[in-house]
Amino acid sequence: MMTEQRPGAHMAAEIAQQPDVLAGLVARQAEIAGVAEKISQRPPRFALLAARGSSDHAALYAKYLIEVLLGLPAGLVSPSTATLYGARPDLRDVLFVTVSQSGGSPDLIEVTETARRQGALTVSVTNTPDSPLRAASELGVDIGAGVEQAVAATKTYSATLMALYLLIDAVRGGKAADAEKIGELAQQTLDGATEGVQRAVDRYRFVNRVLTTARGYSYATALEASLKLAETSYLAARAYSGADLLHGPVAAVDDQTAVLALTSAGHGADAMREVIDAVGKRGADVVAVGSASAETPAALRIDVPQTVEELAPILEILPVQRIALGLSLARGGDPDNPRGLLKVTKTR
Repeated sequence: MMTEQRPGAHMAAEIAQQPDVLAGLVARQAEIAGVAEKISQRPPRFALLAARGSSDHAALYAKYLIEVLLGLPAGLVSPSTATLYGARPDLRDVLFVTVSQSGGSPDLIEVTETARRQGALTVSVTNTPDSPLRAASELGVDIGAGVEQAVAATKTYSATLMALYLLIDAVRGGKAADAEKIGELAQQTLDGATEGVQRAVDRYRFVNRVLTTARGYSYATALEASLKLAETSYLAARAYSGADLLHGPVAAVDDQTAVLALTSAGHGADAMREVIDAVGKRGADVVAVGSASAETPAALRIDVPQTVEELAPILEILPVQRIALGLSLARGGDPDNPRGLLKVTKTR
């Protein structure tokens, strides 16, 4: 006799698997470095990244890594310029990285095939190494997160960040020394966030409007946090760069606004001080997540172990995923089966 799966069981289990998944990826650094060596043999003038959904947030993270660690210009591609409008730019000496957990979205496959024909060195980063996307690209990185059954991406998202970091670090000649203990730090993050996550769920249970915000590397986390809250808890969540928030949207912030601020030690957190001060003066209820949360004026702080700034997004997202899970359940939902969503979304 089959027993009914309790709501959120898949998402909870997959969040808990992340320390092992991340440690497993670091153990495969040499394999990923082999892909990086092939990239280094064809030094690019600049890099382009294509992705959708959660993978798009991972691609934004990679954009920061490429620009800061490699000193190369990098941009996010609009796949529809190729799939709908037939654009065929000259991509000789360009690194073209496509990020897709499933490797099955037709637009990402087509834009990768187009980029390869136009002279780019194409690299797929996917959790499905036998996917059509991997076949379309010249090189591939398997993120190795294992089958993900929950609709909301959790372990595949953090594993994609880790894989992108390992790849880009290896291109610059690194050996992932700063990421050596990422699995242990991820477990510390999950263990240490339990009380803060429950308090955040209690605070946000009845809100309807949430802003997520960050600067620098952590902006990817703000975007992913917004998506997770929207797709699991049906909240009207909106993500802003802290800089963009001050350029107008802050006018809509009031004492009915919940603000989830990502503040991990480094340049990004330093730049967020003015932002936190501005939303605080407008009465917003601020929850700060990150290794610099203790120094952040907030109603609630969820600390994360400190790492080099470029690795912070891998840890920051973990308590946020738990908040999304807890809120969905508290609001009577099932994050494993959000309404209107499928695990793989195919677009063109």
